[in-house]
Amino acid sequence: MLEGKDLACVRGERTLFDHLNFTLHEGELLLVQGANGSGKTSLLRMLCGLMAPEFGEVLWRGKKIGAARESYHAEMAYFGHSPAVKEDLSAFENLDFACRLAGIPVKREEVKGALGHLGLGHCLNLPAKSLSQGQRRRVALSRLLLAKARLWILDEPLTALDQAALKLVQSLLGEHLRQGGMALLTTHQPVMIPGITPKILDLSA
Repeated sequence: MLEGKDLACVRGERTLFDHLNFTLHEGELLLVQGANGSGKTSLLRMLCGLMAPEFGEVLWRGKKIGAARESYHAEMAYFGHSPAVKEDLSAFENLDFACRLAGIPVKREEVKGALGHLGLGHCLNLPAKSLSQGQRRRVALSRLLLAKARLWILDEPLTALDQAALKLVQSLLGEHLRQGGMALLTTHQPVMIPGITPKILDLSA
């Protein structure tokens, strides 16, 4: 279980949010909503351990994420607003490099399978610069399958995707949740996953 307890975020003299509380259990999806500048990305960075809250704490399985850093990061995968795909590398090379950097060596067939799951099996050896923005985002999202993480933290994962890709990614989310995974994401688009009723965390409220 992931918990946010009495979280506060301050930027300069402005409080973006405070007294923020939530819980996320296995099989649950939490949508973080709010106007631009309400602190959505800042919250996700807190949950990843990339920045500290002004007040409050983030718990993973009942322990502060700072104290459980190694085990937490082994079970968590973060997808940032930018897909972080290197243009001069092929889709395979991008995923192989990202996984090795995270200490997760993968086989070529595993990478091909992950790309195929997102409709990009034919792009394995293509340089990223030859792919559309939506295809690049799907290459980056393929890392989620290779990381085999229990918790997905995703910042605007549906941006720049066409309707077919939106369905693919939402299907991927559904599979993850039905297998006992957890997902927390920001999005300006509706998320429709059969059998899943998302929790809503509105930072504008």
